[in-house]
Amino acid sequence: MLPQPTWINEHGGPDSGPPILHDFSSNANPLGAPDNVVQAIQMADRQRYPDPGYRALRESMALSLSTQVARVWPTAGSSEAIRRLTLAASLRGVRQVWVPQPGYGDYQAAAQALGLQVKGYANGEALLSALASQVGPSLVWLCEPCNPTGQSLPPSFWAALGSLRHQKTGLTLALDRAYEPLRLVGQDPVPAALAEQCWQLYSPNKALGLTGVRAGYVIAPADDEHIHMNDFQALAPSWVVSAEGVAMLQAWHHPDTQAWLARSRQTLALWMAAQRTALARAGWHGEPSVVPFMLARPAHAVGSLRAHGIKLRDASSFGLPGWVRLSAQAPHAQQALLQALTQMEDTR
Repeated sequence: MLPQPTWINEHGGPDSGPPILHDFSSNANPLGAPDNVVQAIQMADRQRYPDPGYRALRESMALSLSTQVARVWPTAGSSEAIRRLTLAASLRGVRQVWVPQPGYGDYQAAAQALGLQVKGYANGEALLSALASQVGPSLVWLCEPCNPTGQSLPPSFWAALGSLRHQKTGLTLALDRAYEPLRLVGQDPVPAALAEQCWQLYSPNKALGLTGVRAGYVIAPADDEHIHMNDFQALAPSWVVSAEGVAMLQAWHHPDTQAWLARSRQTLALWMAAQRTALARAGWHGEPSVVPFMLARPAHAVGSLRAHGIKLRDASSFGLPGWVRLSAQAPHAQQALLQALTQMEDTR
């Protein structure tokens, strides 16, 4: 009998309600995808299975990433990779899983589904202190930049974690990089040497605004005493990534795609700044963020926004009642949000 989960796994994006006109609840790039990526997906050969070993794709990605082919493997997005890596860790004897709180719910859901002990940490200092005294092998989830906060852990934390990793055995580090391509402020704080010791999960579909194309990839650590890439590969279903997903991943590292992404970040930074200012004027408190989404506390309840065709991400499931997560959206969507807020205020 499977253990009963205690975590309700909620997400932003479409739901079973009426059509969403302006979706602030999803962290996907609202600018859509560049033409070269769209064309690559449209030209994907849907009449045949992809190569089950994804050899050409993996060779292309490994070349772009300057790593070995054996360390790269496609996934059906980070959520699938989270489930698979947690299962691989469990089969290798891991019984403790550390997750950021607040954090992406799939880390906890994957561990609970396997009956593993879940331990939360509120900040880097708390995690380092707990790991220093922990006994037994553990899987440690890190999200940089973090969802839902949009914040980064400081370089001092990453340096200390690297030192701890050398001192202690039994730590499997999993680094979720879903939002690094959308970083608007500062630089990636994770030292290259430490990244090499982590399982790194990437989800290009978020940065490309193509979350309906379920494809991502994992870079395995150079060495992991518990989990090996063979373990991870063996747990994958056949043809885990579709032809469309293969096409998207092949186009991800193309110079045209990366040039488009750089321009996209410039636009998103402007939208984010304008949106933050407008909401502050409306009495909202917004937390700092290095990506085009943030946590905010509205001046008043905003549950009725859904009736206006506007969706925000209620942060209650993150353990933050009264807060919402919202992504930067185009000026016309921002104007619709502000108008709806004004109408709601007028009816109070």
